[in-house]
Amino acid sequence: MVADTPQFKTEYPFQSHFITLNGLQYHYLDEGQGEPVVMLHGNPSWSFYYRHLIRELRRDFRLIVPDHIGCGLSDKPADSQYSFSLEQRVRDLDVLIDSLALDQKLTLVVHDWGGMIGMAWAVRHPERIARIVLMNTAAFHLPTEKPLPLALKICRDTQFGAFLVQGLNIFARGAAWVGCKRHRMSAELRKLYCGPYDNWKNRVATLRFVQDIPLRPEDPGYNLVSSTADQLGLFSHLPICICWGEKDFVFDHHFLSRWRQLYPQAEVHLFPDCGHYVLEDARQEILPIIKEFLNTHRVQE
Repeated sequence: MVADTPQFKTEYPFQSHFITLNGLQYHYLDEGQGEPVVMLHGNPSWSFYYRHLIRELRRDFRLIVPDHIGCGLSDKPADSQYSFSLEQRVRDLDVLIDSLALDQKLTLVVHDWGGMIGMAWAVRHPERIARIVLMNTAAFHLPTEKPLPLALKICRDTQFGAFLVQGLNIFARGAAWVGCKRHRMSAELRKLYCGPYDNWKNRVATLRFVQDIPLRPEDPGYNLVSSTADQLGLFSHLPICICWGEKDFVFDHHFLSRWRQLYPQAEVHLFPDCGHYVLEDARQEILPIIKEFLNTHRVQE
């Protein structure tokens, strides 16, 4: 198991915490003290994605970083044990945040599916949000001018694609290979990203996330995405920071344009030579950007 390797313990030197959700162990990190910052990963990554940001911020902030069920160090149930739906993901997050009894407004830091999960939670609790950091993500439907990339379509809609994802781990491996453009991941780092998804059973969530992309009104989650998108204006007055890798073949300039329309006041940082895993690719620039953003816009008691 990846968590037992010396390199993992060096890269991820954090204490694990768990809460139980309907018999499943939901893993999260709870590092540091101060204003709460909730970091939400996407697919097929996990809390490991935020490891450097955690180290950078934990002296001044309390960092809550969960692994969605089926991901990272959380339990990896079968379909009979868990719905793998967007609605369930939002409920899981709600239980976690309530369990922590946070007494201040929180900051959301989101990437990929973390944006959809986090913002769906946020529109239900707008009074609890202080500021937002967005990285190559969405909380709205696929822009009309953006076709679903062929690789995602194959994985989402075909049995062959499902076999590639669950049988060969092609989605996690592929993301680790193409997700960084400026600084390609080493073989060792790719192993750590893919480590939690080391067999057929442990890749259910990776596949279900892709299959759960809602494209038509009859798709599960479509109405939740619609209602979330309709309420994103609730945060137009808040401090918002956008860090965007422009070589992301999924979350490209179409998604970025939508965010800029929603939040014209946002502080935007573009990384033209970086890919989907922008925090990995442009770490040296992004860590101080986010730290300065948080320190500039302190949460009022």
